[in-house]
Amino acid sequence: MNATLAAPSAAIRPDLEKGLGAAGKIGFGAAIVAALLYVAYSVYSDAAAVGVEPTTYLPFLLLFVALLIALGFEFVNGFHDTANAVATVIYTNAMPANIAVVWSGFFNFLGVLLSTGAVAFGIVSLLPVELILQVGSNAGFAMVFALLLAAIIWNLATWWLGIPSSSSHTLIGSIIGVGVANAMMHGKSGTAGVDWSKATEIGQALLFSPLIGFGVAALLFLAMKVLVRKRELYEEPKDGLPPPLWIRALLIFTCTGVSFAHGSNDGQKGMGLIMLILIGTVPTAYALNRAVPERYTAEFHARSIAAEAALPGAGAGTNLDPAQARRQVTAYIAEKSFTPETLPALSVLVRDVDSQVMAYGSLAKVPAAAVSNIRNDMYLASEAIKGLGKQKPRELSEAAQETLATYKSSLDAGTRFIPTWVKVAVAFALGLGTMVGWRRIVVTVGEKIGKTHLTYAQGAAAELVAMGTILGADHLGLPVSTTHVLSSGVAGTMAANRSGLQMSTVRNLLMAWVLTLPVSIVIAGGLYMIFSQVF
Repeated sequence: MNATLAAPSAAIRPDLEKGLGAAGKIGFGAAIVAALLYVAYSVYSDAAAVGVEPTTYLPFLLLFVALLIALGFEFVNGFHDTANAVATVIYTNAMPANIAVVWSGFFNFLGVLLSTGAVAFGIVSLLPVELILQVGSNAGFAMVFALLLAAIIWNLATWWLGIPSSSSHTLIGSIIGVGVANAMMHGKSGTAGVDWSKATEIGQALLFSPLIGFGVAALLFLAMKVLVRKRELYEEPKDGLPPPLWIRALLIFTCTGVSFAHGSNDGQKGMGLIMLILIGTVPTAYALNRAVPERYTAEFHARSIAAEAALPGAGAGTNLDPAQARRQVTAYIAEKSFTPETLPALSVLVRDVDSQVMAYGSLAKVPAAAVSNIRNDMYLASEAIKGLGKQKPRELSEAAQETLATYKSSLDAGTRFIPTWVKVAVAFALGLGTMVGWRRIVVTVGEKIGKTHLTYAQGAAAELVAMGTILGADHLGLPVSTTHVLSSGVAGTMAANRSGLQMSTVRNLLMAWVLTLPVSIVIAGGLYMIFSQVF
């Protein structure tokens, strides 16, 4: 892989050199400073609100560094991935490059703010259960630093070479690398360190999304040629001239949709990791959702009783104390091995969590010393119920499964939440990242995939498919790669138009996609082993 992937297109390149200007650069710098101050103030005010007083400043220093690295990952993600969203509008002259990247950055920002959060916790659940439960320990910090730095290193390497690779792919590889390394360091098989069912689910989304991008974009382009007989739609852009108004509106709409979808999906990955960092460092403020509505406690109590009653053999668990039950449930989650003790142990855990919450009256009144334990128990119960939902043991009726699923929603409401300021910080990082460093990837997508210049119809088809695929994955809580979907979509339209593909670029894209997972696994695993000795 090298920086010169293929010969430049013979078509005249749009102006890619016009920057933000002096005023834009000042505003850009001011936005970064404002975002960092906002993050610092938010953490301080949240910690002060629950009475956290630092006895030592080292954890808060590590917290600040970890947050910087997490936001740095989203910043790199912005200029690495979102370049795909603006390539089509730039190379069809629908928008000038400097305006397109600001436009895309704004809608990335908006996409993050309006995201659901489902993808955030889908990513987190890939991590080994023992690391999640001990995220505030030295191993927890080693985990976060290793996986984020590994993802940033590979993203920057592929960006420097101008190769569109997947930030999602990279982050997931990094998480797997940490899990495998952690298992090996504790004398287990490397395969024991990862939730492989979730990894397979995510891997399938990453595998099939580019195939969907290629095939559906090709079919959509062919359908457009049959149904929309406008000759100018299938012509190369004229030098410096914008397309007809209706075509321009379509291209700007698709760019907007892809940018919004990218922010909604990719921004959540950073949110999940930031929440892990916050839970580990300031558990009193972030381990439990203290902003749940007043009805939550009574509702949680009723659902706990129903869940305990739905677990067959609950009486057999009376001989287990909560610590033993916790170990049984943890083993079930880690090993995915259902035993006769699993349901009784879960019943004891459900009862114990309910008694603790009711003893304090609400999540907001849980004292600092008990927060981490209650949060961990709620997390364990939720993950165990999720595992039972997949395995569907015969001991659980369909009605019992539904009761447990309802109880799980209450557990998640108390532990899986994202403060507004985290969304705003990630939105700033992703949006601002969109506005810098985009040229390398834009040139590859715009000039070096097909042998002819990108036409209006090709750009619109590729982006419509990318927008739909990413929004669909966001709804399902699955991470997909904007890079994979849009690059393969452009390739699909080129193939459908019989324009020809630049095979040197295609080979480099395929090589990057193939190498991303193993390389990020190795880098993250190596960094985790090093950091485990340092922290």
